[in-house]
Amino acid sequence: MTRLDREPQVNNSPYSLKPASVQSVMLRVLCALVPGIAAYVWFFGAAILLQIALASVTALAAEALILSLRGKPVRQFLTDGSALVTAWLIALTFPSIAPWWLTVLATLLAIVVAKHLYGGLGQNPFNPAMVAFALMIVAYPSLMSQWPAAGSTDFAPQWNAIFGARQLDAITMATPLDALRTVLRDPEQRAVIAGLLGSNATFGNIGGRGWEWVAAAYLAGGLWLMQQRIITWHMPTAFLATLFSIAGVFSLIDSTQFAPPLFHVLTGGAMLAAFFIVTDPVSGATTPKGKLIFAAGVAALTWIIRTFGAYPDGIAFAVLLMNIAAPLIDRYTQPTVFGHRNNDGGPT
Repeated sequence: MTRLDREPQVNNSPYSLKPASVQSVMLRVLCALVPGIAAYVWFFGAAILLQIALASVTALAAEALILSLRGKPVRQFLTDGSALVTAWLIALTFPSIAPWWLTVLATLLAIVVAKHLYGGLGQNPFNPAMVAFALMIVAYPSLMSQWPAAGSTDFAPQWNAIFGARQLDAITMATPLDALRTVLRDPEQRAVIAGLLGSNATFGNIGGRGWEWVAAAYLAGGLWLMQQRIITWHMPTAFLATLFSIAGVFSLIDSTQFAPPLFHVLTGGAMLAAFFIVTDPVSGATTPKGKLIFAAGVAALTWIIRTFGAYPDGIAFAVLLMNIAAPLIDRYTQPTVFGHRNNDGGPT
């Protein structure tokens, strides 16, 4: 008996894992968003579930219509989950008490214009959800600034805000980033920035009241996506580290004018962006080094827009600007092919 006869047989190398289907990836992304949605409902009411339903129905209907017009197999593409991921991200980045037509209009623009106008899934150069957000906040800045107050979980007023008369004084409140900008615009109030956290119903102990826990839930979902190997560590780490570092440096320079780093990380859409928006594999960079550069660029632009720009949270604009740069980033960060020469002429 030969040695090969005595030892177990194995297949010849190379060994590779079966690639995950689009449907499988999108389903796990949706599952990873559930903890954040649950925290959102707990602190801000069930209106967000209504917005998710509105966006989802609109996205699926628009997707089916455009696929039919393009002569594509409707069932195959409609069930891949990509339209639902876009819809959920739109709902989660919009105020949960936004009027129904605003969510529907934004979702239609995301699916029809930002996605299918460029050829559909895998061809769009811009993140569809961020296109929708940017267009709506420019066109309807007032409606996009009406967010529910923490603890205002009574569903009846929220339903009326979405579908009926918008009497919002009792259920709305300025977001922490809006409130911070108001303080920064008044030189006489800058000295109180250090005392804002935990001081009222808007600011929590670290970031925005309630939003701290929503951000923590997004973090949990994002870490699960990393464990599932749906996303890599590059973009979330680069985004959060860059945002934290820039905010930390300027806070040390002048704490009366610049908010502390944890405030930036746990307020607004930072944590949602780190794991679910910046990591979009279609519109972002794809090389390992490129992912780091892309996410760091989004973080730096986000901090600049938040601090000096006209909008309280600049994540959407930062993502779209870096989407433009993504092809160039990928071009100059391609890893050297084994057996070829490096730029310095030396062998690899």
